[in-house]
Amino acid sequence: MNLYNVIDQIEKLDPDMSGRLDGRRAALKQFTSFAGKVALAAVPLSLGGMFKKAYGQSVTTVLDVLNYALTLEYLEAEFYTQAVASAGLIPAGAPTGAITTIRDHEVAHVAFLRTAIQGAGGTPVNKPNFDFTAGGAFANVFSNYDTFLAVAQAFEDTGVRAYKGQAAKLISNNDVLTAALNIHSVEARHASHIRQMRRARGAAVKPWITGKDLGGLPAATAAIYAGEENATQAGVDITNINGMSISMDDATEAFDEPLTEQQVLAIVRPFIR
Repeated sequence: MNLYNVIDQIEKLDPDMSGRLDGRRAALKQFTSFAGKVALAAVPLSLGGMFKKAYGQSVTTVLDVLNYALTLEYLEAEFYTQAVASAGLIPAGAPTGAITTIRDHEVAHVAFLRTAIQGAGGTPVNKPNFDFTAGGAFANVFSNYDTFLAVAQAFEDTGVRAYKGQAAKLISNNDVLTAALNIHSVEARHASHIRQMRRARGAAVKPWITGKDLGGLPAATAAIYAGEENATQAGVDITNINGMSISMDDATEAFDEPLTEQQVLAIVRPFIR
């Protein structure tokens, strides 16, 4: 739900975006050569300048979208930053390495978006105050490792679905779509790794989403998985594709369903004061 979600949101607000950026699509190709989110922090000034040239005096709308994305990145970056700084929370070794890497990705995205906004002549929004207990629902999120991983799973699974909710609108732009799918795969691997970390702790969870199963999370997280029970894709019933008998679980596991922007905001709102 990061850089290319931002681009998609802008396309949604301005259908002419692709035409305005046609002469600069080559610049976007470089994004596909970076192996992960951290490297994206190297190009924000170019991105800001590109938006400014494309939109001229209408850059205000673009800045609104970028600042919205920045708010979401603040949330994830602050969550993992607080977790890594919480003494005794994350076991030493591989768990610390994994969570620290994810933190670095999110911190890099915050820096990327802030600099992109400044490069486009705007002012980045201030970081909100967060309540990662969600009003007490996860009171021990930074003192209990299993609670922390559960909330991390909620954030990561939401991110994957939120991203897919916007990716379809990129089909008309092959360069951006290719880069978007590359980053989407990284997001999905993060979600899978968090789930595997929980599984190693004894949680009854798979590395992927099955139907609308909450993956061991509290009932309050049901909105994150609503709609994942869908077994029909492009009008085709996956459970009976070409006459084959495929279980409902297998059919739903094969596809991630999208979340709308409104659904995502409803999910993350309890964590923002």
